[in-house]
Amino acid sequence: MPGSPAILLHPMPVRIAYACVAVLVGITGGLGNALVIANLPSIQGDLGLTPSQGAWLPAAYFMVNVSANLLLIKFRQQYGLRRFAEIGLLLYALLTVAHVFVEGLEMAIFVRAASGLAAATTSSLALFYMLQAFRKADLPKAVILGFGITQLGTPLAWLLSPALLDMGEWHRLYMFESGLALCSLAAVVVLKLPLGERIQAFEPLDFLTFALLAPALALIAAVLTQGRILWWTEQPWLGYALLAALLLFCAAFMIEHHRRNPLLHTRWLGTAEMLRFAFGALALRLLLSEQTYGAVGLLQTLGMGTDQLQPLYAVILLGLTLGIAGSAMTFSPSNALPQILLSTLLIATASFLDIRSTSLTRPHDIFVSQGLLSFASGMFLGPLMITGMGMALRKGPNYLVSFIVLFTMTQSLGGLAAPALFGTYQVVREKYHSSHLTEQVIAGDPRVLQRLQAQSQALAPHQNDPQLRQAQSVAQLSQAATREANVLAFNDVFRLIGMLSIGVFGWTLYRTLRIAQQNRNGSSP
Repeated sequence: MPGSPAILLHPMPVRIAYACVAVLVGITGGLGNALVIANLPSIQGDLGLTPSQGAWLPAAYFMVNVSANLLLIKFRQQYGLRRFAEIGLLLYALLTVAHVFVEGLEMAIFVRAASGLAAATTSSLALFYMLQAFRKADLPKAVILGFGITQLGTPLAWLLSPALLDMGEWHRLYMFESGLALCSLAAVVVLKLPLGERIQAFEPLDFLTFALLAPALALIAAVLTQGRILWWTEQPWLGYALLAALLLFCAAFMIEHHRRNPLLHTRWLGTAEMLRFAFGALALRLLLSEQTYGAVGLLQTLGMGTDQLQPLYAVILLGLTLGIAGSAMTFSPSNALPQILLSTLLIATASFLDIRSTSLTRPHDIFVSQGLLSFASGMFLGPLMITGMGMALRKGPNYLVSFIVLFTMTQSLGGLAAPALFGTYQVVREKYHSSHLTEQVIAGDPRVLQRLQAQSQALAPHQNDPQLRQAQSVAQLSQAATREANVLAFNDVFRLIGMLSIGVFGWTLYRTLRIAQQNRNGSSP
């Protein structure tokens, strides 16, 4: 296919080298942004940022990443994969090195945006390098492994962060990120991909469509990131941003819908088959937030930092690796949907296991549930991607750009929408539980008086003033009520995700059985 390297049969040492480069490049693309998310409180403190300002760092990554594939695929097709790889990685490496010396919010946002562009580059390179490591008969396994590698960045970031921060604050994070980018650039230059076919891909209207869709997607990403922090109804610019995004989308849709050679095949994307695919891909990404927002968010609310979360992320890394390996070893076109069904069932199981969390819950208490969920996360992505690519290639190679853009949108925007939606739900439920708990704290209740007296006695060695001790005891009781309300609210989130998982499982099972029945009816004489 244009823009892709030729698939050659290499000697075993060369195939191993291609696989190693795929691992390096794939981890590089996801690790940089994961390091920022894992250490965002530290970075905010060092740079003197408010929570709203700090949220622009991961937002800038997604604002660029979600739209980058609109043009990058055609860039590969017209200018070749080697130039695509070297330019993308060189730009990323230079910016990360520069940020080590130039501080400030503006430079940090600029580097995160470059990281989003680099991630779109490295995810493609990880796939193409992994394809060179396998025989043609095993190419589906290579696709699953190539896409799966990019998922390993998040648990690795949490495992590496404490050691990097101990070496020298947030600068070490960017030095490590720039070192990975330089190593990836060197590996890509030394071990080049085989040449592929190049065609004249760009048309003038492609750039107009990109100029409309890129800011529209960026505005949506900004609203999803900032809405929960600034609150949805408190900032008018959030509504104006959504309105502007809608107008830009409509303008881009009208252009693409009437083009002879569209960048996005709107008629195909609007079919029932593709709408069902988009719904399933988005639903799975939302449900997987049980881990990234739910479980980890609960532990962080209870005061757990990166050091305490390291054992949990070691379990998550193991589960992801096993899920990716299991999916690759057992994949076939006939069991793609069963693998997705199993992933959904595991998400539901993990969510219901976490419902009984308390303020005494610690990372080791959720090893089983998060291990199951990370296994599901590693298993579903490859089969889902291969299924969608097969649907696109049946229509023709030109439809691949449309599919990649659709899939990237569901995963990137889904990753932003999940904490926005479930975080809003958690805040609402926390207010409800907090009000309910506060109503039960009555000044004359013997249990409340006993609790305040015990806290006052504990403060006595450090505070001599009785009135101040009493005030501090009341404040601690209020904090305890807020903590318990937050735990109950997170349990409500787990319950909601579990119920949604059952709904998605039932819908997917119905579609699977219906397709199987149609295939049997079609094959019967």
